[in-house]
Parts: sequence; C-alpha cells; structure tokens
Amino acid sequence: MELSTTFQSDAQVLEAPVATKITIARGDGIGPEIMEATLRILQAAGAQLELEEIEVGEQVYLSGNTSGISKEAWQSLIRNKIFLKAPITTPQGGGYKSLNVTMRKTLGLYANIRPCVSLHPFIATRHPKMDVVIVRENEEDLYAGIEHQQTDEVVQCLKLISRPGCERIIRYAFEYARQYGRRKVSCFTKDNIMKQTDGLFHRIFDKIASEYPDIRNEHLIVDIGAARLADAPELFDVVVMPNLYGDILSDVAAQITGSVGLAGSANIGESCAMFEAIHGSAPSIAGKNEANPSGLLQAACMLLSHIGQTEVAQRVQNAWLRTLEEGIHTADIYKEGVSRQRVGTQAFAQAVIERLGQQPAHIRAVQYAAGTFQLPPYTPQLPAKKELLGVDVFVHEHSRDPEQLGRRLQALNTQGLRLSMITNRGVKVWPEGFEQTFCTDHWRCRFEGTEGKPVEKTQLLALLGKALELEIDVIKTENLYSFNGKRAYSLGQGQ
Repeated sequence: MELSTTFQSDAQVLEAPVATKITIARGDGIGPEIMEATLRILQAAGAQLELEEIEVGEQVYLSGNTSGISKEAWQSLIRNKIFLKAPITTPQGGGYKSLNVTMRKTLGLYANIRPCVSLHPFIATRHPKMDVVIVRENEEDLYAGIEHQQTDEVVQCLKLISRPGCERIIRYAFEYARQYGRRKVSCFTKDNIMKQTDGLFHRIFDKIASEYPDIRNEHLIVDIGAARLADAPELFDVVVMPNLYGDILSDVAAQITGSVGLAGSANIGESCAMFEAIHGSAPSIAGKNEANPSGLLQAACMLLSHIGQTEVAQRVQNAWLRTLEEGIHTADIYKEGVSRQRVGTQAFAQAVIERLGQQPAHIRAVQYAAGTFQLPPYTPQLPAKKELLGVDVFVHEHSRDPEQLGRRLQALNTQGLRLSMITNRGVKVWPEGFEQTFCTDHWRCRFEGTEGKPVEKTQLLALLGKALELEIDVIKTENLYSFNGKRAYSLGQGQ
C-alpha cells in the first residue's frame, strides 16, 4: 500500500516551498493511532512534507517474509532516504529477524541519538536537572548477530568492533556536542576486561577527544558509569557508547526522566535516516485511544530538524511542552495532584495543535541547531606489519580432566609449534590449573611458536591434519597475530 500526501493549505499552494518527500510506516498495535496523531500535529504546524506510505512489521512477517519488509518498501526507503516509523510487532517464535536491526545495518544508520530530558515537575522523576544525550553506535558489537553452537554445552556470540565504526560514532558525538553547545562528552566501555574490542573504542575516543579542546571529555568503565548515570544523571551531558551498552543505558536514561513512552530517537547514516519512538507496539491498548503519541512526535521533531525545517520542529516541540506543563496528560503519565486533565490519543494531539505558537512557561523552550554537520571521510591507516605467532585451537571434549587433555594434545607439538596453554571459558586450566575450576566441554588450546618466533600457515595446517588423525574434535581456530610487534590477542585468565 502506498499513500502520497502533501501537507500544505490552499493558501500556501502558490508560494509554498518544495515539500520534502519522506517514507512513513504506521506499524502495528498502537502504531496507526500515534502516527495519525503525529501527522495531524505536523500538518497543523505547517510541516512541508510529502508522504509515501509503506507496510512493514507483523503482517509482512506473517505473509511469509521473514525479514518483515518487502522489496518495494526497500525501494521507497532508498529513494526517499528519510523514514518515520511507528512501532512494529515481531511475531513470537523462531525465524524472524529484528527489522530495526536489519534496517539500521542495511541503510548504514550508524548513529543512534537519544535525547533524555527531565520535564520536572510536570512529569514525575527523581532527577529534575537531567539533560543527557545518549549517542549509541548502531551497527557493530554483539549486534553483528554472529552466533554459533560449538559444543553440547557452549554457544558463542562474536563481538566485532572496527576502527572506522569507532571513529564515526565518536566523532559524531563530539560534532553533535559542538553544534548544540554541549560542554562534555563521556565514553563508557568495559576495556578493563575486553582489552582488544572495548580497548579499541577507548583508544580512539582519547585520540578524537584531543581534537576538540573546547569540549571536556572523560572515560568511565561502563558499570560505574551506568551507576552514576542512574543516580546522578546531571553529571553527564553527551554519552557515547558501543552498541550493547548504548542500547541498555539509553532506555535506562529515558525511563529515569519520567517515561520511556515520551522518548524518540534518530538513527542517522551518511545518506539515510530513520526516526522512531523507542517504545513497543503495546497491542494490549491498541484501538482504545489511550496511547501516548509523544515518543513518535519527538522523533518527528528530530526528523524536521534533520531536513532543515527547524522552525517547525521548535514550534511543535514547544507546543508539546506547553501541553504537558498545563497538565493535559495521557493515561501513562497521568498523576493525581500533578495532572489536570486525562485525555486520549487524539485529544492529546488536539491539545498540542491548539498550543502551536506558544512557549512553555516553566520548562526551558527548545531551540534546534540550524543546519547539519558533515563528518570527514574515514582515512584508512597504513597496513601494519603482521606476524603469525600461533593458533588457538578450540576443541570439543567431554572429559573434564585438563591434565589428560593436555597430554593428548602435546602429541600435536612440532619442532616450531608447541602447546602452551589450555583454557576453559577463558580461565587457564593447563598447565598448573586448579581442580576447583569448573570446566565445560569447550576448550581453547593455544599453540605458539617456540621461543616466540613467527610460524607459517603450513605449520597450522599440519597441526590440524594431525589432530584429525588423532580424532581430536576441532570446532574452530583463531590465528594469533602481532601487529607492528605488539601482541594482538588476549592472555588466558590466570596466565
């Protein structure tokens, strides 16, 4: 289904600027209701938009399309490049991939932007001074979705962090801070444990931060960073994080402002952008005219700002703030003694429309930054000097005796390659392991060049051939390299 609609009144037809064509999807559950309310407000505010409608989500999934989106819908997104999406429902059961993740990665939407602002005292919160923007990397990390079952007892998920991925999202955070007059950018990682992946993110953060002397910067381990964000969010301004931490903590940040239901997000790429509410499709209240359209409306304001209609975005945002200030609330945020009037979805939209052109009296009025910023193109580094130092051979072995396994694997030693360590779930269990260490059937067996000397790939192939002869069940291997003379792989825990 496609719908092409242009927002402009009869009086505007002769002199109206050219409307921006965007793609919309009404979604599932409460999606159609909140999209209708949002579009009414945008039209009343004078947004210059031409709408092309696509269907994504539950009905597309159930028609047999496991991606949840048709080829024709993809063509609309590629053509228009701007997408406003209501929440969708992914059917229960296996075989259905997350459409949000698919769209973010397919369209290159590497930056997820989530403003989280307290609306105290009109929306209940313990954090009246909170004004934080979460900038989340959107494509990499564990969300690469590369998972395997390797043994009867162990499955793995690969965490992939790239240098260009880190550089883009971190530079975006600093450019955003500069454009919006933000004073500080904080970075959360867990590089005390994941020294290679999160370590890369931290190192690039430090490098890029040095290019922005006008903006303060700090790095925190994600656990203490999350604790401080939840307890004292006024300490933070812009926070940039890898994908998983950003996904979790952007929801935490939105919730402690008062409600996840009030938050919208932008997913920004080099050529395309998607704007959406962060809450789900809430099928239990679908069709009851109870849903709060605020999250999708906030996303729509970010969309308007992105395409250069900043004055309209401000007009809508400030009317929305005035509506909340005056206590006109939907059921999810209605509170006796604070709220003045409980309204449904469409009545809330009408209240916002009636306040277009007004400023909030108590909450700070919103002012969007004019224009957009362009990140410089990524410059690849010169190739490093790369040397092969050994191989980690992962073995499926039911025996729980690392000493016995060690004796068996030493038969694979060659003149230039020897077994140096066995770990189980990352902990060294051979040589000199402890009997108290619990072991599964999944063993990492490290073979390194003798005296630390580089090895040839032919030696690795010979080792694997011998393992096959001895009926050792090798399930995967990881080559061990140095880059420019620096070890580029982790030690075993306890090594």
